[in-house]
Amino acid sequence: MPNILHIETSTSVCSAALSSDGVVQCHFESFDGPSHASLLGAYVKELMTFARDKSVKVDAVAVSSGPGSYTGLRIGVSEAKGLCFGLGVPLIAVPTLELLACATMFKTYYDEDVLYCPMIDARRMEVYAAVYDNALNTVKPVEACVIDENSFADLLATRRVVFAGNGAAKCKEVIRHENAIFVDDIVPLATDMLALAERAFRQGKFEDVAYFEPFYLKEFVATKPKNKVL
Repeated sequence: MPNILHIETSTSVCSAALSSDGVVQCHFESFDGPSHASLLGAYVKELMTFARDKSVKVDAVAVSSGPGSYTGLRIGVSEAKGLCFGLGVPLIAVPTLELLACATMFKTYYDEDVLYCPMIDARRMEVYAAVYDNALNTVKPVEACVIDENSFADLLATRRVVFAGNGAAKCKEVIRHENAIFVDDIVPLATDMLALAERAFRQGKFEDVAYFEPFYLKEFVATKPKNKVL
């Protein structure tokens, strides 16, 4: 199994981790707000020192690729690219919404028929969301949504849907369907990137280090509900 250095900076949480053989060996994280510029470099330095002390050769760098904060993603991807160039290792992009879905699955248990809808907060009632089944197959691709009482009604009519992420909290009072489940305190963390990063490594899914760009929130235009015809 590979040794991977993981970086997650897509929200206000800053985290980094080193994994070997599918196990987290060392990690750092801060929930104290957007301080990525001052923290991430220090975290990476500590992880690289740990790796050298333990004679661990880093085989790849994984970075959360968005959607997420423009500034946060810029800092994380820049750090990841610098490491890849310096170490001569490949870059792995981990989609942030898949990461949130994976983290929700790790921290909860529901039957196999449940769907997972991770959400990243935007502004007002806008979120960036996707829907996955329990095998992380895409049911609905990433899109910007303006949430109202009819959001995801087609899925909720027949399936339970688990909503999580920092965009889900503000939707609780709007999406009131009996099949809607809201899970609190799910944030994207480097320690939850292992499964997705290792899958990409095994499949040889690497990014072009020179040209890779993350999925910034500002690239989306939210789909607004259509006006009703009276």
